[in-house]
Amino acid sequence: MGEGPAHPVPAQGGPSDEDGPAPARRTTGRRAGPKRPDMVTITDVARHAGVAVSTVSYVLSGKRAISAVTRERVLGSIRTLGYHPHAGARALASRRANVIALVLPLRSGMHLPVLMQFATAVVTTARQYDHDVLLVTADEGPHGLHRIAASAMVDGLIVMDVEMRDPRVPLLHELERPSVLIGFPADAGGLTCVDLDFYRAGAVCVEHLVALGHRSLALLGAPAVVYERDTGFARRTRSGFLETARRHGATAVAQPCEEHYPAVRETLARLLAERPGLTGLVVHNEAAVAHVLTALPTLGRHVPDDISVVAICPDEVAERSGPALSSVLVPAEEVGRQAVALLIGKVEGETVPDATLIDPRLTARASTRRAPDPREAEQVGERAGLR
Repeated sequence: MGEGPAHPVPAQGGPSDEDGPAPARRTTGRRAGPKRPDMVTITDVARHAGVAVSTVSYVLSGKRAISAVTRERVLGSIRTLGYHPHAGARALASRRANVIALVLPLRSGMHLPVLMQFATAVVTTARQYDHDVLLVTADEGPHGLHRIAASAMVDGLIVMDVEMRDPRVPLLHELERPSVLIGFPADAGGLTCVDLDFYRAGAVCVEHLVALGHRSLALLGAPAVVYERDTGFARRTRSGFLETARRHGATAVAQPCEEHYPAVRETLARLLAERPGLTGLVVHNEAAVAHVLTALPTLGRHVPDDISVVAICPDEVAERSGPALSSVLVPAEEVGRQAVALLIGKVEGETVPDATLIDPRLTARASTRRAPDPREAEQVGERAGLR
């Protein structure tokens, strides 16, 4: 059925689905003031534009051809009244939900403050594209992804905490909804991934310490459970650290580190007992950074005189430490921003790069200095009773 004649005769009970004006209504009593925009309904828009409610609905949904004159009249009423169609109407109009899912399973060994930096970056960037974010924190694996994608609630998915052999990856290849991973699985073929280049992050830390003359190095990494899951960022940082140390002829060891002070101190005590000449330490565990700096003096090592410390962490963690830490930035804001831009590009049918690796940036601060003489380092260990 078309729009009908220019001056339709409304059927009994209300206006027709046509262009003509709605019938006048007799009112009595005091005239009501204008409604707040959040109270304006589609019926108010129809009455203001002089058309049927169904005509407004067709303008919003695009399901029927409406003349340009009528469409502009309806849109003008929408603007005048401040009407905001609910999400369902917007979805009908665009054939989209204007929502993206951020799949962020809250697992043990993950540092929540840093995760929330990623989530905040995704949410604020999504709003710039007129999208909302559905935060999915349940650890449901492939089943959870399938449930979200099949519901038509979202236009696409951003997936975090990616493992080297992530069981969600095969399903991502099959889903009709586009996706972006923050992190890289072992086989990233056919996927869109973005992250800090953690291999290079580990390497840059070694290069900084070696340039200062340090030859005995250690990496305190994420909690053991993170390595047991074979999480990509932890695995790649460790590889970059160990392989770069080997290329430079430095001795190096990498081991997990739990997040609480007693465990951190115990780990450091054991490490220093085994390696009394240790002078360079890399910490890739945001929750443990402050505990490391607190524990080292109790073990006879002062930063940076006896031991230099580099962290892979957000700048605010490094800057508020005492002493301020030389560090490689975890660029949560940039990664989140790029993940959203890549996903929106895929939703819009654009061609986007498969892999986006952000180069690490190291800032030297007060926690690193020239390495002490190796014999002095050994003597420090002996004085502390660590041998």
